[in-house]
This record gives sequence, structure tokens and C-alpha cells, in this order.
Amino acid sequence: MSAKIEKIIVRLQGKITEGQYYEAQQQTRVVAARYVKSENWDAAIDILFNVSQSLLKAGQGGSGGDLGLFLIDVYKQAELKPNSGSKGKLLTLLRLFDCEEPTRKKFIGEMIGWSARCGEYPAGEPELHHVAGSLYAEEHEAYEAERHLTLGTKDSPEVFAKMEYEWYTQDDSHTAALYAARVVFPYLLIGNVRDATKSLRLFTSRLTEANKGLAVQDVSSSSSDMRIYPSLPLLNFLGLLLLAVQKGSAGLFTQLRSKYAVYIKEVGIWDEALTSVAEMYFGISRPRQGNPLLDMMGSMFGGGGAAAPAKPQPKRVGGTSAPAAEGLD
Repeated sequence: MSAKIEKIIVRLQGKITEGQYYEAQQQTRVVAARYVKSENWDAAIDILFNVSQSLLKAGQGGSGGDLGLFLIDVYKQAELKPNSGSKGKLLTLLRLFDCEEPTRKKFIGEMIGWSARCGEYPAGEPELHHVAGSLYAEEHEAYEAERHLTLGTKDSPEVFAKMEYEWYTQDDSHTAALYAARVVFPYLLIGNVRDATKSLRLFTSRLTEANKGLAVQDVSSSSSDMRIYPSLPLLNFLGLLLLAVQKGSAGLFTQLRSKYAVYIKEVGIWDEALTSVAEMYFGISRPRQGNPLLDMMGSMFGGGGAAAPAKPQPKRVGGTSAPAAEGLD
């Protein structure tokens, strides 16, 4: 950073110290725009980052967030690649936002969008997803956390499984598998078998550590080891599903789905995920969906075609009633 740019930043930060937040924000935009026009990207980035950081530290989330968004726009205009420096600036700002600040969500979206556009990951940089997801998890914003942690780093399963387990502890004891599935299925559906397996292991480890009375059977074979939970059949299903995926065994998958059909039906929200897993990992084609117009015409003219089934509406996890799982408090 040149002495000239440093002097400009100090002057603008002085406005913040004096409580002139709006003036600091507006003057920063004017100065940064001048450097953007001359394509002096480094100068614009240094000014926007430092003043945005000072405003966020002063509790001025709206003004600081506005400059943070301007910074991401400069990244895009400069076609700046995601690297430790460019990502580090954005993550520094992200961590300074108050969780209630409305601008933060847009900042996260724009940050991910820039990294997808200028980086090598079509869904955005895993590190950015991991930090955003971890922040949401700490704030118990489970749905937002899930979206980002699914696309995160090798460290994300630990955060993901912990969040889902803590969420589960607020529900009925028999619903453990429903929360474990919220980690397992998202990873499977993006082709990440490694983290799906790791997440289930982490979840069940927490479950057994917290419930010493829970009946557990260790089953070993020449090719694999598994833990069976006699009182939690759907948790066994998830473990066996991952085993089938790892083996690439369509036959085992079909047997599992048939054996656990009653339990899966009770859940009511796994059908679409399992259909996608069947297609992705076992080459099992999706059931043919009826065409409503053709079905109607067929009925009118004696064809008798059946209409496509209605798509099941999502339910809250743990929405079904069942007796408490044995050994769980």
C-alpha cells in the first residue's frame, strides 16, 4: 500500500472516530470510484476494505456492509481470482457483521457469487461456504447453515453433524435418524460419499456418548464394520445405505429400500432423495411421471391413464409420532 493510499484511509477512518459515519461512507465511495475508473484495483480494494472494516467495528453494519458489497463488485470488475488474500479480506469483514444486520445475507450471497464466477468451483469456494455455514450454525440458523456446510471443506462435517445432533436433542428420542439424514443426504446428492460417511459416524458417536443405555451391536465382516441400533431402524438404514453406495450394489439398495419401506413411508420426506440416490449411484431410472394433459385425454377417450402423484409436502423433521427409542433419554 502506497503512502498516499494509507493517508487517504487514515483520513476516512478519522471521520469514523468522530462519529461521522455517513460522511465516511459517502466519501469512501467517491474516492474508491475514482480509482475504479482508472482501473487502479489495488488502491480501490485497500480503501474499501479498511474503511468497511472500521465501520463494522464501530457497529455500523449498514454502512460497512455497503462498502463491503462495493468491494466485491470491484473484485468482479477486476476479475480477481479467489486466493488467500482476496478471500481473507471478505472473511474478515464477514466475521465483523452483527448477526441481525440485514446486509450480511446479501454480502454472503455476493461473496459466494464472485468466487463461483472468478474461481474454479462452480458452486463457490468451499472455504467461504464453510465459514458462512459455521456462523449460521453458531446462531442456530439451521437451514442457512445446511446450504453452506454441504458445499464446505473437509472440516464442515464436524460442524454439520454437531449442529444436527444439537437440533435433534430438542426433539423426540426416536427421531435421531431424521436429523442424521439431514447431513447424509445432502452430501450424497452432491456426490460426496466421504463426508456423508464421516458425518454419520460423527453423529452416531455423539448419540452413543450421550446415551450410555442405548443398545448397540457391532457387526463385522471381511469387508466392512457397522454399528447396529436395534431401537433405531432408520439409523441402521442410513448406515447400510452408505455401505451399498460404497459397494455400488444396486441389489443391496433395492433390498434395503424394500426391507425398510414401512419406516421410510412413515418419514414421508425421503422418497425424492432416495430416488436421486438410486439414479446417481446405482443407475436405477426414475419412475415415469404421468403427463396430466395426456392422462386427462386418455381418460376421456378410454385410455384410463393415471395422473402423476402429488409431490409430498415437506414436513418438520421429527413430525411423526412414535414411541421413544429404548435407551435414549
